[in-house]
Amino acid sequence: MMLCQFTVKNFQCFRDETTFDLQATNISEHDESLITNVDGEKFLPLGVIYGPNGAGKSTVLHAMYTLITKIMRPICAVGCDNEECLKKNGNAYINPFRFDKESINNPTEFELFFRTEKNEYQYLISFLKNKVVNEELYRKSISGSRYSTLFKRRNNGKAELKGSFRTYNCDNISDNLPLLSFLGITHRRNSTIKDIVDWFENGIYFINYGNPKQDAKVPIARSERLKSLVAKMIAEMDLGIADYRVEEDDDDLNVYTEHIVGGQKYELRLEEESNGTIKVFGILPYLADALLSGFTLVIDELDAKLHPMLLKYVINLFTNPSINKKGAQLVFTSHDLSTMNSETFRRDEIWFVAKGENSASHLYSLIEFKNEDGKAERKDARYDKRYLEGRYGADPYFRKIIDWGEY
Repeated sequence: MMLCQFTVKNFQCFRDETTFDLQATNISEHDESLITNVDGEKFLPLGVIYGPNGAGKSTVLHAMYTLITKIMRPICAVGCDNEECLKKNGNAYINPFRFDKESINNPTEFELFFRTEKNEYQYLISFLKNKVVNEELYRKSISGSRYSTLFKRRNNGKAELKGSFRTYNCDNISDNLPLLSFLGITHRRNSTIKDIVDWFENGIYFINYGNPKQDAKVPIARSERLKSLVAKMIAEMDLGIADYRVEEDDDDLNVYTEHIVGGQKYELRLEEESNGTIKVFGILPYLADALLSGFTLVIDELDAKLHPMLLKYVINLFTNPSINKKGAQLVFTSHDLSTMNSETFRRDEIWFVAKGENSASHLYSLIEFKNEDGKAERKDARYDKRYLEGRYGADPYFRKIIDWGEY
């Protein structure tokens, strides 16, 4: 399972077409960390987004979440008994760019390229006032070169279905319901629909840090294999925790940590641990699950409450091919500059968000950035220093602070 590319237009602070790409560019940096598919295509295991507060870093991730939720929420509500599915696919609303008169009345557009074990899909959908005005789905085999059309749906509500979808009756679908969701509800047994919906359900996961303790409970208790990997990570992080256990109490799960002090074992409730330790427990089960299953994990502000060395450890889990054997991907936002360097990231893994004309946000990769001479940024440049100086256009506030220091 692989997230290849995501594009959004006219969503919240992003007025113009904005693309986040996890396809590796042709540069010779950390080649050993790349995820290589059977057809030779190479993908990035990491994508990190930097930028000042309010620039739109979280909005990029929220746009992804909105698209996934728009598809999965109806399927979970109608055809799924899994409470976790409903929990992770909450309500999502389409809010266009509001700082010009045209955008408010224009559609919000999404485009997604993703891969399953044997196929690559291109999915496009547009919403106007939360109604679907365009929707298209294409597929090609991993070993193939051409996309075939699976369906097209236009603003008039009519859908043109192809291939194994041709016989399905989709004439009376609500204009608030994506056709992909409808097919996921009514024809999940179709192998192609199952392949696609399985990716939307299991191929990408978003962590909510509103309650890391609660978020940690479900994956911690999922399997012994997962628990074993989490325990190994905790030991490698040197948190002073020897082991942990999960106790089920009615409808709740309680997590207890074990400490060995002076040769004696002591147990604490997870709530008694530090905020940083609680946060570690909030992400480790998902990190372990991603590595064991090979899905894309999306985390907003991964660096918050994490020591820089722990952040580096987490990043290395995904760039080490001997650990990341299933081709898992980690996408996150960050303010941490200790890892913004060529030793940690490839240039195409580093992204910036900055405000531009009419307060519209722009997303761009370091590999796209041109310096004063019109040349690409050197791979041996001090990315962190140049970022603080405002050279990449994503943090002018720090440049002002540096300038003040000259007086």
